[in-house]
Amino acid sequence: MIHAASREALATLRPETDSVISRFSAEDGFTGLADELYAVAGLLEAQPRLRRMLADPAATASARVALAESLIGGKVGASASQVVTAAVGLRWSSAWDLLDAIETTADDVLLAAAEKAGVIETVEDELFRLERILDVESALTTLIDEAAADVTRRQNLLESVVAGKVHALTSALLRHAVASGRKRSILLALDDLVEAAAARRERSIARVITAVELDANQQRALEGRLSSLYGRRIDVRYTIDPSIRGGLVVRVGDEVIDGSISARLTQARDAFAS
Repeated sequence: MIHAASREALATLRPETDSVISRFSAEDGFTGLADELYAVAGLLEAQPRLRRMLADPAATASARVALAESLIGGKVGASASQVVTAAVGLRWSSAWDLLDAIETTADDVLLAAAEKAGVIETVEDELFRLERILDVESALTTLIDEAAADVTRRQNLLESVVAGKVHALTSALLRHAVASGRKRSILLALDDLVEAAAARRERSIARVITAVELDANQQRALEGRLSSLYGRRIDVRYTIDPSIRGGLVVRVGDEVIDGSISARLTQARDAFAS
């Protein structure tokens, strides 16, 4: 769970990043920046002492920034250096939060590239569809998540599933999700990326499980009710699971509304048992 200081720091870092990427027009500018930020995050993951020094609240912001500049100066471009030094100059609740912020910012740079190219909705949909596939294919997911296995082999395994079927920016996000030592699983990484893509479009995601497929009118009505309930635009992503027998299971962020018939039957059995 990210603490208050780190939430505030991340909120401060985002406009700084947006200012940097506003200079870019070509996709390779975005992808180059993202690659450099991922590389910096990888360095911090591999170097615990350095990570702690760059996030040390006892050191002044200027001292931390100077240390960062001495380490990455000439090794990354000016844009990446600006983002990293901006991050280092902020106060984080833990050194891990600094690392995660840089990695999350790299993800957001690639999503900004998708937004710039007009394919952000496509990328979001591709990430969600892959999440559904891997949720079912547990053996494949286990192989992709095998931390002891070679990263390139795991990346190639996932690439074999999506090759020629997804946008290049989706592939880039997936490669880095597999390579990251901070992503606990590919499913959790995909969940976060789908949420981040929706956030760039100023929307939230509702994941809805139904026993049968809803028709277009039912889907529009549900989306309208959820948007009204949460006071913001909600995009609904559907999964069909006959085992719930009827009704709906809705998840928005960490909130779950279980209105399925299977849940009601379980509640009824528990009531009789007590």
